[in-house]
Amino acid sequence: MTDDWNKSPGVPYYYEASPAAQYRDKTVMSTTTELPNHSAEKSRYLAAPRRADFTIDQDWASYSAAEHNRWDRLFKRAGAALKDRACDEYMAALNTLQLSESGIPDLEKLSDRLEKITGWRVAPVRELVPDDIFFDHLANRRFPAGAFIRPEHELDYLREPDVFHDVFGHVPLLANPVYADFMQAYGQGGQRALGLGRLKNLARLYWYTVEFGLLQSPKGLRIFGAGILSSITESRFALEDDSPNRVGFDLERVMRTNYIIDDFQQTYFVVDSFEKLLEDSYRDFGPIYARLGAAEDIEADELVAEDRVLTRGTLEYFKAKRGGNG
Repeated sequence: MTDDWNKSPGVPYYYEASPAAQYRDKTVMSTTTELPNHSAEKSRYLAAPRRADFTIDQDWASYSAAEHNRWDRLFKRAGAALKDRACDEYMAALNTLQLSESGIPDLEKLSDRLEKITGWRVAPVRELVPDDIFFDHLANRRFPAGAFIRPEHELDYLREPDVFHDVFGHVPLLANPVYADFMQAYGQGGQRALGLGRLKNLARLYWYTVEFGLLQSPKGLRIFGAGILSSITESRFALEDDSPNRVGFDLERVMRTNYIIDDFQQTYFVVDSFEKLLEDSYRDFGPIYARLGAAEDIEADELVAEDRVLTRGTLEYFKAKRGGNG
């Protein structure tokens, strides 16, 4: 979500059981007061009237020239980093949605363009979105997006998801009909997971696909996860570094796998196509959850015998960091 967002000790609104609580614990975010080092930009919406579904008015006219300029600079450098790294579906959608226009997008106008294509809209929010609210939004083709833009001093390091991460990283692929259907199916599945107490497993599916997924393409591996797309450093690391494992996607394997929230990923999962991902999302997760309840978790850096290993990582980056911290 920033150049180094996923290297911070934060996690977006909806991860891990309970996702919202996990994020709140990590970021110590307050929704009522401005915290130390919590800039005016990040606090600007905290007093905004909030609807029952946690959405607010973006108040696009209130963004300053400096904030619009910040978006433009972030967009320019991320766009350069993603050339020949992002999947074709993502790059095409950037143009379709006119996200290259100058300044922070007006989410109402962006939603109008997006809705004509796949029926999705972007819903601005000011704060943490509880799990049930988040899943309800997705199930009804609404994507909750943070409305503030990161302050200048946090251009490369941000703990919370802002409008750049959420809109630049997540929204374009919602213009892809197959991926859009997958996201809606995920929201519907989330409602069931909450009832069954299996949110932990479903959150891992989101993490390793929507945030940090890779796609197999005729041109080689490409990025589609928003956490990578909005991080210049991880867009290089995920595709080109020898350290991480790259493993063919398997639904149950992914749902058993722990992840790290304060650094690059130790394992990236590669989906064969969005069509296959959607097909997996339509499976009956009830029997899967039953099996997962009796299965041991797999560590983030671990390979197992059944894996379709595309790249066996050296893990050198992570070993060096542990050595440096030890």
